[in-house]
Amino acid sequence: MSAEAGGIRSNLIQELFWTRTGLLLLILIVTSGASLAISSQMDSGAARNFLTAVGTGTLISAVVSFTQTLITSKAAQKALLAPVIEESRKALNELTQEYRALDREFFPSHVFEPTAKPDPVFNQLMMQDLERTRLYCFRGFAGRYAAGRVLLSQTECELRAVLADPRDDNAISGRARYLLRNEGADGDYDEIQKKLKEQIGIGLVGLYAARSRCSRIDVTIISDPPLDRLELFDDSAWLTLYSNTAGVLRPYPRTLRFTESSFLYAMERAEFLRISNSKAGYHFVITPGTSRDDFLALFEKITGETLTNDGYVELLEKFHAFRREFSASAQLRS
Repeated sequence: MSAEAGGIRSNLIQELFWTRTGLLLLILIVTSGASLAISSQMDSGAARNFLTAVGTGTLISAVVSFTQTLITSKAAQKALLAPVIEESRKALNELTQEYRALDREFFPSHVFEPTAKPDPVFNQLMMQDLERTRLYCFRGFAGRYAAGRVLLSQTECELRAVLADPRDDNAISGRARYLLRNEGADGDYDEIQKKLKEQIGIGLVGLYAARSRCSRIDVTIISDPPLDRLELFDDSAWLTLYSNTAGVLRPYPRTLRFTESSFLYAMERAEFLRISNSKAGYHFVITPGTSRDDFLALFEKITGETLTNDGYVELLEKFHAFRREFSASAQLRS
């Protein structure tokens, strides 16, 4: 939108002829022309001299008046119109800044549509956010992606993860229903639940494998995790919408990125801290000094299943196979 003056009378000459001053100048010019024309047809004498004097004087008055009016109008335009234009520009700039502030507060900085395979642009931008963060908060299902990203990162951070309880079928049902809709009529709900429980085991082993890349890993196991996955960094929040069932479903749902200055970032951070500090969940810590025996005991307490050394090695191989496949698909450094 422009704040420049415009319209029918867009310059000084047009402005003059749309006013009473312009009409007066026109009368003077007509009078002068008529007097000079009549006097040129008359014989020498007092009458001719009088008409010539009237015509010449009127013409001079018209020229002087026109010049004076032109200068006065230009000065008036600068004195009156220019401040209005400047105020309009200022108001428009303030309004634009306000809308931009609202955009930063309530609208995502990036929107990634659903895909069948990992989106390289999506994952590379998220890895850039991870490289700059000191605290990485992950609220999801199994934690495989969080562990994989930490192993691919070049920097050390503190990781907090909120995961689903594998012993509670209700904690798994939301993700199972989403995957079942992707598989269509041939999907087997029980088989999907079995795979999801295995993914949680793989994710736990992956987090243990990533312990040396973190100062500490705080894990909270809850029985009612939100359907949407949240990945929170120091300057951004990524929300993956597994709850969005509209449109075409894909294995990798629609994801929104919000900046640190947004309202949703503050809201999601507060909600994450509330859940991770809640007494309702089961909390444990993995540090670089956590031994394998300690982890195997934790694994049994979380899943209710005893994990042998051979079982641990098998899950670790599955995790690294997942990490290599994911990093190759997302075009990340493996």
